[in-house]
Amino acid sequence: MLQLKQTSLSTPALMFQGTCSNAGKSILTAALCRILLQDGLAVAPFKSQNMSLNSYVTRKGEEMGRAQVVQAQAARLDPDVRMNPILLKPSSDTGSQVIVMGRPVANMSVADYFAYKSQAFTAAQAAYDSLAAEFQVMVLEGAGSPAEVNLKAHDIVNMPMAHYAKAKVLLVGDIDRGGIFASFVGTMEILDEWERDLLAGFVINRFRGQKSLLDDALDYTLAKTGKPVLAVVDYLANLGLPEEDSVSFKAGLFDDLQQGGEIDVALIDLPHISNFTDFEPFLAEPDVLLRLVGRADDVGNPAVILLPGSKNVMADAAYLAESGLGAEIIARAGQGVEVVGICGGYQLLGRTIADPHGVESTGQTMAGLGLLELSTVLASDKTLVLRQGVHRQSGCPVHGYEIHHGISDGKCGVVLELENGDGGAVSNDGLVWGSYLHGIFDSDAFRRWFIDHLRQRHGLAAKEEILAPYDLEPAFERLAAAVRDQLDMAAIYKLLGL
Repeated sequence: MLQLKQTSLSTPALMFQGTCSNAGKSILTAALCRILLQDGLAVAPFKSQNMSLNSYVTRKGEEMGRAQVVQAQAARLDPDVRMNPILLKPSSDTGSQVIVMGRPVANMSVADYFAYKSQAFTAAQAAYDSLAAEFQVMVLEGAGSPAEVNLKAHDIVNMPMAHYAKAKVLLVGDIDRGGIFASFVGTMEILDEWERDLLAGFVINRFRGQKSLLDDALDYTLAKTGKPVLAVVDYLANLGLPEEDSVSFKAGLFDDLQQGGEIDVALIDLPHISNFTDFEPFLAEPDVLLRLVGRADDVGNPAVILLPGSKNVMADAAYLAESGLGAEIIARAGQGVEVVGICGGYQLLGRTIADPHGVESTGQTMAGLGLLELSTVLASDKTLVLRQGVHRQSGCPVHGYEIHHGISDGKCGVVLELENGDGGAVSNDGLVWGSYLHGIFDSDAFRRWFIDHLRQRHGLAAKEEILAPYDLEPAFERLAAAVRDQLDMAAIYKLLGL
């Protein structure tokens, strides 16, 4: 077990942990950051270790998890890698790329990472101390569950981090999944005595219905555990904040948000899909139907096919070939369907992808879709940079960030005018294009131009106005208002000593 110690700082801190993954810890952390900010406090989020394929590049060119970026936005802060010092990006079922303080360290197996964890935890503690010294209060987030008995000895993100930060813990459960009170009680049974002392209470998340029906269960939980339920947070539909990982995404996030739309957009569901948040701005567009497509038979005849980023483009190239999805995409492109690739998806549009340094394979070269005269070589060094520029055809400004190992060259037109960067590539007819620029569709003007361009190609009139500004501020304010109303804020301030 890792040796426990505490920070010498006295910065007040509170931590959200969960009974399981995707219980709502990230959103509640963002909510409390915004509430405390509204109350005049300088607040920052922190998660020592995040496992996610959704990442972001800071102004300093450092990589961190998107969830902490959203939490930073809730606190109206620039994303800072100290908020997420350790990022694990799974590249297989048993291995991940390990990123510490924004820079890749190595690809590690589970056993390798367990051996490395004490070093990682030291880096996380140093990051926390540095960040906490600049703020009046810290809101921390755990990962998974603190009661995973097979992982507790190696845990650096739940109770050991709470102990280090001197943070009281609220345990969040998702009542929508069922079994929440058994999860609360069972977690308490598994925790060690010192961990139980850190746990201050429970939060019921995603509740639908009449809250008075919970009264007996709340009384039982208090009597059984000695800990109160400090909030029953309602299910908030269509919140409009980026998802942390692919759990909700794969489970049909898009299905609940869209009922129609004249422009059919097919987003290919790659096994190693990453940064799917690139396409979330389309969800609010009233004339777009965004479909997640994982089978060749489901491609249909969309207005455009989108190929997302990939954490293992070599394996996903093989998947496209073996599943028949690749052949279906090629066929649709031949029929005039527009095809767009971002980052890994951009690489997949080319003729070949070579991995001479063994970044994602044993030195293989894979065939791409051959829709662009493009060849990609995966480099040992990772490109991590913010970019801005102009989309050539529309003249619209675009901005975003690049996270990739690939270097792509070919005889294609340039789709973007980027300063000191790969501007992507476009086919001669303009119907196939790609770029390394994550976040390109966050730009309201470009996204509307792109949709109008598709509308006109399909005989529909262009809207010629921004219909759905991609602005997270209303979502943060709505979230904060709902959680403030349902969370015992007097108890929260007492726990913080404020």
